[in-house]
Amino acid sequence: MTSDPAQAAAPSSAPQLERGLGLLQASALNVANMIGVGPFITIPIFIATMEGPQALVGWIVAAVLVLCDGLVWSELGAALPGSGGTYHFFRETYSRHVWGRALPFLFIWQFLFSGTLELASGYIGIMGYVEYVFPGLQAVPFGTGALAASLALVVTLALCRRIQVLGWTSVVLCGGTMLTVLIVIATGLWHFDARLIDFPPHAFRLDGKFATGLGGAMLIAIYDYLGYYNVCHLGDEVKDPGRTIPRAVMISVVLVAAIYLTMNLTIIGVIPWREAMASQEIGASFMERLFGRGVAVAFTWLILWTALACLFVMTLGYSRIPFAAARNGDFFRAFAYVHPRGRYPQVSLLALGVVTAVFCFFPLGDVINAAVTVRIAIQFIGQIVALHVLRTRRPEVARPFRMALYPLPSLLALVGWLYVLCTSGWVFLGITGSVLATGLAVYWIRERLR
Repeated sequence: MTSDPAQAAAPSSAPQLERGLGLLQASALNVANMIGVGPFITIPIFIATMEGPQALVGWIVAAVLVLCDGLVWSELGAALPGSGGTYHFFRETYSRHVWGRALPFLFIWQFLFSGTLELASGYIGIMGYVEYVFPGLQAVPFGTGALAASLALVVTLALCRRIQVLGWTSVVLCGGTMLTVLIVIATGLWHFDARLIDFPPHAFRLDGKFATGLGGAMLIAIYDYLGYYNVCHLGDEVKDPGRTIPRAVMISVVLVAAIYLTMNLTIIGVIPWREAMASQEIGASFMERLFGRGVAVAFTWLILWTALACLFVMTLGYSRIPFAAARNGDFFRAFAYVHPRGRYPQVSLLALGVVTAVFCFFPLGDVINAAVTVRIAIQFIGQIVALHVLRTRRPEVARPFRMALYPLPSLLALVGWLYVLCTSGWVFLGITGSVLATGLAVYWIRERLR
């Protein structure tokens, strides 16, 4: 039997990470990442994309898309477990081609933007809830942007620990996350009023406006689903990855899809959707409507716990991506540094936290849209192609997990990603193109100087 691909690819002297994540911990990492604070900050934006509750169609279509894409992640993660997720997949599948070294570098480059934008969106989004608990916070010098950036740095420093400690911490944080959403679902179902879910005229007319709105709704929904693959970034630290990774991915997708749809329905079954569209802190407004401000403030602390749980596990997983690339010589060498006692990628982790803090000063809507569109172009579409390359050009690689009905799910995922990308708008397509162009330029300069 061949050795672990990640270990085979790395120099024998490279520091190795500790395998301490089982199925429970791996699933908790994914679920905490996926649920987090996403729905509590995006429901108003989400409803506004289609100007009505028909936007829930976007949740369902996006769930099908991420389920199909989850099968791509599962097969790649089981066959090629290693730190870095997509980077590792690209390196193993494209390395035999002339342009094979450019794609892994380009992925890491765009990730420094898309990954940190995604993290920053969480910190920006919870500021509305912080202001709900502490009115008048805008009077603080530099406003909520400075507070969001400070939180990003605090969470980053808290992650400077051994992986076994962090794995069990993620289970505890995930428990708080599940408690928060279950409270919303239970109270929402108890007070649910179906009469509030009315549709505007011509809500389901299949025209250009509906198509564009559906793409926008899917983009927001995809943002909330992001994280079903988080464990793949920690492949070097997963026990029995051939079985654990696919199970963790599929469990998290199915579980969170059901939770999200139910939670969205219950919220707009309590707060009229026209009012919900204008809310800056929909979770707090939901509880205040039912139980008053005192209970709403207490519940807001739970939402903040959920947000920090999400951001905690996201930063943990994402910090391994530049580290893995640098360890293999495909990114700047400093990112490969491992703390001698804690055995965590110190430089990669701290760099991610600093860039995230910088993006905390940008508008939330722009940050979310840019994070998703930049990632689609290289990561999600590139991985689908990588799976087909692996199956056709790398028959020697063992595949403990095989996608059912191959290649249909991967082709459905490809169509879905292209649809969301094409309906994102020219501004964000331009941002995506700029990130890719600068990445290619930096890669070319780096290669010339080596």
